[in-house]
Amino acid sequence: MKVLGVIMARAGSAGLRNKHILPLLGRPVIAHTFQHARLATTLDHVVVSSDCPEVLSLAVYWGFAAIARPAELATADASVQDVLLHALDQVEAGSGFRADAIVVLYGNVPVRGDDVIDRAVRQLRQTGCDSVRSFCPVGKWHPAWMASLEGDRVAPLQSGSIHRRQDLAPLHLHDGAVVAVSRASLLRGRDNRGDPHAFFGVDRRAIRTSPGDTVEIDSPVDLYLAEAILRHRSGQSATGESGLRLAS
Repeated sequence: MKVLGVIMARAGSAGLRNKHILPLLGRPVIAHTFQHARLATTLDHVVVSSDCPEVLSLAVYWGFAAIARPAELATADASVQDVLLHALDQVEAGSGFRADAIVVLYGNVPVRGDDVIDRAVRQLRQTGCDSVRSFCPVGKWHPAWMASLEGDRVAPLQSGSIHRRQDLAPLHLHDGAVVAVSRASLLRGRDNRGDPHAFFGVDRRAIRTSPGDTVEIDSPVDLYLAEAILRHRSGQSATGESGLRLAS
């Protein structure tokens, strides 16, 4: 099974400006995803899809093919599905490579489990399913503990009262570490543009991750969390001056 990895990095961000190229422990945030892609043993070809010239330059520097994303696919409303279809078309039109599966790696995820990419691809290959995503436990963010606020009045999202975390029904959330889809499932998405998640297919599978395995950068706080986890993993001291420099 030939696997195409697509690293996605849109320039615009409502939460944190220039998040893909902010420095994190001496390298841009997206460079950590570049490293994850390099270390994965199941990716046969990797491209970077972006509308940011600096990201595209970094991709070439790291030895990846750079795909300039058109403006209509670089908006907040553009779907992952359409971006993947564009990347697949560009790759296969310009080379002899034909992908049997496509792996999505978000460029604003500098922290992933060491083998999460390969685990997802192996699951896709072994089960013959349509898609595999990484899921972590929701923990204290469980819907049973959530409420809507009407002014200062609290309306529980779910009726009943559960006080202990261990009594909550286990639920999981896609953490953004990896998405792997079959070629057939992605191409079916081309015919179902009304559903931006059509490319996940019908047979949707999961691999499990643990809290702290994945950090997605959407705010300054996420950057500091990512730095702390990466320092811990590498055995570096977390004391002293931070390596973070946020753009104004």
